[in-house]
Amino acid sequence: MNFITEDFLLNTESAKILYHQYAKDMPIYDFHCHLSPKEIAENHRFKSITDIWLSGDHYKWRAMRALGIEERFITGDAEDKEKFRAWIQTVPYTMGNPLYHWSHLEVKRYFGYDKVIKEENWEEMWEQFNERVHSDSFSAQGIIKDSNVKAIFTTDDPAETLNYHEAIEKNENIEAKVLPTFRPDKGLNLLNPNFVDYMEELGKSADQEITSYEEFLNVLKKKVEYFHEHGCRASDHGFDYLPYSEATFDEVKEIFAQVLNGGIVSKAEEDKYRTFTMKFLGELYAKHGWAMQLHIGVVRNNNTKMFELLGPDAGFDSMNDFELARPLNKFLDSLERSNALPKTIIYTLNPTQNELIASTIGNFQSSEMKGKIQFGSGWWFNDQKEGMLRQMKELANAGLLSQFVGMLTDSRSFLSYTRHDYFRRILCQLLGTWIEEGELPKDYAFIGKMVQDISYNNAKAYFGVEID
Repeated sequence: MNFITEDFLLNTESAKILYHQYAKDMPIYDFHCHLSPKEIAENHRFKSITDIWLSGDHYKWRAMRALGIEERFITGDAEDKEKFRAWIQTVPYTMGNPLYHWSHLEVKRYFGYDKVIKEENWEEMWEQFNERVHSDSFSAQGIIKDSNVKAIFTTDDPAETLNYHEAIEKNENIEAKVLPTFRPDKGLNLLNPNFVDYMEELGKSADQEITSYEEFLNVLKKKVEYFHEHGCRASDHGFDYLPYSEATFDEVKEIFAQVLNGGIVSKAEEDKYRTFTMKFLGELYAKHGWAMQLHIGVVRNNNTKMFELLGPDAGFDSMNDFELARPLNKFLDSLERSNALPKTIIYTLNPTQNELIASTIGNFQSSEMKGKIQFGSGWWFNDQKEGMLRQMKELANAGLLSQFVGMLTDSRSFLSYTRHDYFRRILCQLLGTWIEEGELPKDYAFIGKMVQDISYNNAKAYFGVEID
């Protein structure tokens, strides 16, 4: 039985026209992901379908746990074949979860498998998928090329060297731009017990000892310059909530010194430190023409027992509830007042904040450029059909959907590029429905161009990376 047809998710004639004539063949601009630059540089090959499809995928892990699958078949010591069978056993029960659609899109796109995924076919799939995995063209670089990806922004700590990015840049076989993203979260989490150790690591990476707040800011400057020289055009920040608490330089300097000398500070003091440092970074980003990405609203590592067993990013994170309107507006305004507000993309994990963000970005748009302040695409628990529709409708209601920079994978998997296709189908269905219901004219050329812009062109213009 064929499930993923050419018109999957396209339920009107207008949606089909927009998708097939305008969206389908657009390249991919993946401006936020967690792919390994090492694996790209070394053209990593995968030992099995389990290695590329299940390894590190906490979305799938959560579903398997919900079905009662033993942990040894998820993150444990079971053989790859056993883990694969456990996942295939799980897939039919994910109906209604985006994993059901994603999994079928992935196996059709990369393995030519057209049937519905069912446990009774697991051995057939194991053999067919592994035959493709072990073929000459199936590698990190091969998948990127086959997926028509033009730009990839990895996520990189300031203390890391960018040697793999250098190797990628020199490799003529890699046509996509693979650029670093500056992610300084470890330097902002003052209450983390490993903060002092991280300061030592960060200082070594810049050949400068960090013994004061002034020296820390100087190292951040040096690292931003280093990243910029290696093509970086975006930063990224993860917050459980967005802090905004004003303080003087001397106050923050003292808070930093107290922690560096083994002292204890309060959450309120950390908020002052994070606010002051984020404003400093925002000014740096504006100076370099970078986009600042803010990912807000995740409560991490909620299951202590499993965190102690498996560590972070293992599938035990969820949405936070938090005040956002005041700190977000004050933070953006503090940078705007000094003419140092960079291009900014704001993502929320909690969809109750959608309309708030959609209205807030309108406060800080500028004649400098189209869509300077962006409401980022549905993120994590929201990168599914309803979440994407909510985000786009609320953006359209309060701002300009036409200027939206579109989708990203936010993934560690090289097979996740199908999420761009999933997004484009949903976008075309949304606009196609508006056309069919008489809310938009049947101006396919204009609306089709808008689809192409959201799919690729807007991101290309926004980040300003030269692409062949």
